[in-house]
Amino acid sequence: MHQPSPRLWLIGGTGEGPVLAERLLQRGWQLTVSLVGAPAALAYRPHPELTLRVGAIDGEQGVGAELAAAEAIGRPYAVVVDASHPFACLVSRQLAATCKQRGQRLLRLLRPPLPGEAKVLPGLEDLRSHSLQGHCLLLAIGARQLSLAMACSPGATHFARVLPSPSSLQQAMAAGLAADQVACLRPGSGLEVERALLRRWRITTVLARQSGGATEQLWQQLCASPERQLLLIGRPAEPAGVVALNQADLLEALVLP
Repeated sequence: MHQPSPRLWLIGGTGEGPVLAERLLQRGWQLTVSLVGAPAALAYRPHPELTLRVGAIDGEQGVGAELAAAEAIGRPYAVVVDASHPFACLVSRQLAATCKQRGQRLLRLLRPPLPGEAKVLPGLEDLRSHSLQGHCLLLAIGARQLSLAMACSPGATHFARVLPSPSSLQQAMAAGLAADQVACLRPGSGLEVERALLRRWRITTVLARQSGGATEQLWQQLCASPERQLLLIGRPAEPAGVVALNQADLLEALVLP
């Protein structure tokens, strides 16, 4: 009799997600992929063994419910792969805690650090230790922390790059930024688009996150000149006890017999 494919639950949120899914499907896995928003689902090609779930995971309760539902139908997940964004700390902690409690195998996608001349700040509050008086500062850190970032850099003229969503724009306006100080762009808008934005605003300093992915690589490239500096908020520590692997090693660990 035909044996069903082993199941894997992939929590997306990074550009590596679609690549991982494609490779794992080729290797015979049956995938459930969880994504926060519908636009991210467009990057995944339809496949008979692929199920997409769009919407936030409801904390540890939601993680436990997904694992329990899989067990209830006699098709438990052989492994859970956390490929969420490096700064999605809460999601990673919730996955780690619930999987440990249930004895569920969990692997974490680890993005390797990128080379570059950027200065890494242990936290956003450490921005206060840098003299930015008179600087034109681009905040490329998401909308939620704009107010704090502006409070930590009082001598700068602020600009922000946020996602094109009503909530992001509302948070930028609430932080005190004017309409001509905000750009609503999706990640991956392109090198020339971002370069034009920096020129338009005469940006001298960019504050971004040490995400380790294509976005950080773009800022490293755009700030590789004497007239512009890049500051990165340091990447949070991974949950204790979780096996974290780079993409190649992760795929190696998921080779089916």
